[in-house]
Amino acid sequence: MALSNRERIGKSLEILAEGVRPFVERELQAQLGTDWEDKVGVANSRPKVGKAKTASVNLNDPQVLLGVMWDQWNSVFRNSLGQSERSLVSELRGVRNSWAHNEQFTSNDAIRALDSMERLLHAVSAAEQARDVEQMRMDLMRQVFDDQRRQEMRKKSFQPTEGKPQGGLKPWREVVTPHPDVASGRYQQAEFAADLWQVFQKEGSDEYKDPTEFFRRTFITEGLRRLLMQALLRLAGAGGDPVVELQTNFGGGKTHSMLALYHLFSGTAAADLPGVEELVKECGVQIAKNVHRSVFVGTQISPGKPHKKPDGTTVRTIWGEIAWQLGGKAGYKMVKEDDERATNPGQSLKELFVKYGPCLILIDEWVAYARQLHGTGELPAGTFETQFTFAQALTEAAKAAKNTLVVMSIPASESPHQRADRGVTDIEVGGERGREALTRLKNAIGRVEASWRPASPDEGFEIVRRRLFQPLTGDNYISRDAVAKAFVELYGSQSQEFPTECREADYERRIKMAYPIHPELFDRLYNDWSTLDKFQRTRGVLRLMAAVIHSLWERNDSNLLIMPGNVPVDDQMVQFELTRYLDDHWVPVIEKDVDGSNSLPLALDRENPNLGRYSACRRVARTIYMGSAPTLRAAHRGIEERQVKLGCVQPGEAVATFGDSLRRLTDRATYVYVDGKRYWYSTQPTVTRLADDRASQCSDDQVNDEIVSRLKKQAQTRADFSKVHPCNAGSDIPDEREARLVILGPEL
Repeated sequence: MALSNRERIGKSLEILAEGVRPFVERELQAQLGTDWEDKVGVANSRPKVGKAKTASVNLNDPQVLLGVMWDQWNSVFRNSLGQSERSLVSELRGVRNSWAHNEQFTSNDAIRALDSMERLLHAVSAAEQARDVEQMRMDLMRQVFDDQRRQEMRKKSFQPTEGKPQGGLKPWREVVTPHPDVASGRYQQAEFAADLWQVFQKEGSDEYKDPTEFFRRTFITEGLRRLLMQALLRLAGAGGDPVVELQTNFGGGKTHSMLALYHLFSGTAAADLPGVEELVKECGVQIAKNVHRSVFVGTQISPGKPHKKPDGTTVRTIWGEIAWQLGGKAGYKMVKEDDERATNPGQSLKELFVKYGPCLILIDEWVAYARQLHGTGELPAGTFETQFTFAQALTEAAKAAKNTLVVMSIPASESPHQRADRGVTDIEVGGERGREALTRLKNAIGRVEASWRPASPDEGFEIVRRRLFQPLTGDNYISRDAVAKAFVELYGSQSQEFPTECREADYERRIKMAYPIHPELFDRLYNDWSTLDKFQRTRGVLRLMAAVIHSLWERNDSNLLIMPGNVPVDDQMVQFELTRYLDDHWVPVIEKDVDGSNSLPLALDRENPNLGRYSACRRVARTIYMGSAPTLRAAHRGIEERQVKLGCVQPGEAVATFGDSLRRLTDRATYVYVDGKRYWYSTQPTVTRLADDRASQCSDDQVNDEIVSRLKKQAQTRADFSKVHPCNAGSDIPDEREARLVILGPEL
């Protein structure tokens, strides 16, 4: 029997408590001492009359667990967790209270709650429990999607976005075809999440765990090409950097780059790895054989407990894990004493790498692992300080071993998510101890590392296009080029209507690279939406665009390109992807002023046939939303009128039609703000619209009565008149030789 959303929440809260409790106990004991229960002061139950109060704290209870984390945040948890995790704790306390009071949870509520629990579990390296919650979330999302698809099938009709593009040009759906999983909607959102540990465990989808399929769908960017060539040289003993630091922004492609290295040295022939044969020829060396690979992901291994391996070996530290993965029991024996004592293995690392070379060591989420360690040695994984002496020893050993490559990911110090005064955000490194770990790690490895940043913005076009669409073939290149040329000619012939950058010669090249997605939509996603916390650039774009493409494919969209104005915001899955990263509640705004069966833009299109044949108001509204929703809190919010037109107009359509739609929308919309030539949506209604809405709720009689009432009140002050007659009938006013004031009623 299927679980209800409330049952899902209850079960996941139990899993949350199971996963987070060991971390909470370790932190409380480290900061407050062995008598932390007395200091916390939160008893599990009230003492009975006549009996002494005990200080037992039941951390198996999610309410108590989350309450302790919240109450002790400043004194205990702020060092190892960041502000984003504190927000998760606050949110989950509310979820738990709603669940305890038998409140109902919508599917979207449940998905968000499960996602938040999964994130908190990952933050404390409770990988097993995080996977359990993730499975529940994915099951629910599949159920929601199936329900939506059935509802769509039952609908007799829907409201497609109309367009009247120039004749002779093929719509995008006749030129390029989405991958079957995208077109049919069978994709899972988790498929866009490259997971190094999952691949190492031989789990996950084929596109990530199968070397051939992985490289078939991977666009080898300039940065990735250089990384792979350096790795080929290094492991062949022909030069190359011994340590590479993948210094990336949140969602910048570091995990995908590590997967490429992992598969490159999997033993698969270069001929079976699309794109790799050319690299091997250019590099002049063959792929090293019998490479020993080690993978360490800090969010998947808890520093608070030893890990028992299938051969009976018990591993405690990161160096013990690396040694066991490289050489099994014999490899672990070389660092066994240092693993048991949690001390830096030093020279033993070089001996390990020489014996089992060539070696590839991939370390991801090291900051997340290190920030959970303490200054004392009570944890099996060692102390906070030892991590950095080990980091230095690791890099020096890799340098000395000649055919060993260490690749580690470090959050970039310059991030689009950063606050000006703090550098990287808490979501990337955690709390104060996470920031210290980041600084110390960078200092420790900085002597021999080669920093590298993958994927330029233009390369992002090809990454997304290759993952979502099948390759172009034959005459389809000609059709694509014809569309690109027509758009550029439109922008050039009416240059005053569009931004200056789209008139440059390079813009035609960008349209071809991004096809069938308009570069303006990519720019909004990469420049605006990627500034939101939790929006991982490439992954977030893939998730959103997969939902968009599936919806447009099902609706037989006949537009030339997928533009901001074509994004089907009324689709439930698309709307979920567009609102899940935003802090405020946008759904009512969307339903009223952006898109939907009862929205204002659709009503305006129906009222005005000249606009309706282009779906002009809906396209304008969608474009403003895509360009303004993520920048609501920014100093320079909204988009200019020229950008609105860039996101809507196709060759063969009159630009003036969309200018008219923009004016009509801003005149009547409740949530659209205008400042000069800039437009944006807000979650707060405009003052003018608020006044108009309230005025429309009053009848003419009510208005007249209010006017008369106020006039009579004011008439009590006669000033220099002998008498004032407010709104009286003419027969009620005496004909006398005195100066009187007669105020006519509103009906006159």
